[in-house]
Amino acid sequence: MRRILIVGLLAAFASAGAASAQTDVTPVEPFKVGTFDIHGVPHVGVVLRDSLVIDIEVANLALEASPEYARVPMPEDMLELIGRYEYGLKYRLYEIVNHVVANGLGDDRADFVYDVDELRTRPPIMYPGKILNAAVNFYSHVNEAGTPEERAAEIRRRQEQRGVPYLFLKPSRGAVVGNGDPVVIPYGRNRTDWEVELAAVVGRPAKYVSALEAQDYIFGYMVSIDVSDRGGRPPGGNATRSDWFVGKGHDSFAPQGPWIVPKEFYGDPMDNLRQTLSVGGTVLQDAQAGDMIHSLWEIVEYASSIITLYPGDVINNGTSGGTAAGSAETRTGDRFLQPGEVIEATIDGIGTLRMPAVAGDMPPDDLTGAQLPPIDSYR
Repeated sequence: MRRILIVGLLAAFASAGAASAQTDVTPVEPFKVGTFDIHGVPHVGVVLRDSLVIDIEVANLALEASPEYARVPMPEDMLELIGRYEYGLKYRLYEIVNHVVANGLGDDRADFVYDVDELRTRPPIMYPGKILNAAVNFYSHVNEAGTPEERAAEIRRRQEQRGVPYLFLKPSRGAVVGNGDPVVIPYGRNRTDWEVELAAVVGRPAKYVSALEAQDYIFGYMVSIDVSDRGGRPPGGNATRSDWFVGKGHDSFAPQGPWIVPKEFYGDPMDNLRQTLSVGGTVLQDAQAGDMIHSLWEIVEYASSIITLYPGDVINNGTSGGTAAGSAETRTGDRFLQPGEVIEATIDGIGTLRMPAVAGDMPPDDLTGAQLPPIDSYR
């Protein structure tokens, strides 16, 4: 019985890892991949032209109706897609794209092709195993709240003493939300900030990976927003200078998406990165890779020297100047995220996250007092 089970598992693995025999196929146009609610259930989809979604499971069945195509099971979720992509699955996705485009995308298109606008866009990965964020990794974000003289001095110090990256972990499920989902400003926490970041999605296990080889371990890229609570923790107790869990760990504080661009369709972000963010239509952040202190590849090397990276893990490259905490308005008053405002975070070549901000509900009144209190109770 055990031998039969093992043989069955090996056969299933071989089938799952198999690609079409046409491993030299190339896509007729670039695409992205995401997760979308189709008939109320999350499905992995291929995105064409930022406007159309192909349900790959149904599209693959249509493709396999032709005897010239080998059977290739489709992934159940994005984590499986990422893990199998470089082991042949990408060629089947190429074939699906070529078949769909060849058969037309007009009014008579296949019923497994949807308009993006008619589907709910989920976070592409539900959910990453871990999210690593680079702190203060853009020169324009160094000591952003300081005086011009203080900022210049600290930037000179960082240029002369780059050291190694500073990374912190951000929660996954609960914090991760998709395009159009609300960013919830927690009750009483009225110093909520924004940070647009490039998210690099790991494609295969990585441990002690050199920065020179780091790009080989990436699956693709998406937009992320590192939403932050600048209110800190109340005084007393085990008080420290900063509290990363309070600052970064609230529900909805890790928007990701709207989809992932496989790396072959994006190029080297250290050459072409441009990330921007606006709130209420006003552009507040606008940066390119040249402003980064440590390259994305150095961040991968540093992270993988501490912990093994796995397919679907996310590494965020840090943010630039233009945060609320560093604005002149903040130094003289309050200019943090307000309920009713909309954050728009864009990375050229990937897409835009549009996130409405809403006020969080008042907590129940039967708590013991150990909860995180409103900021105005200690500031």
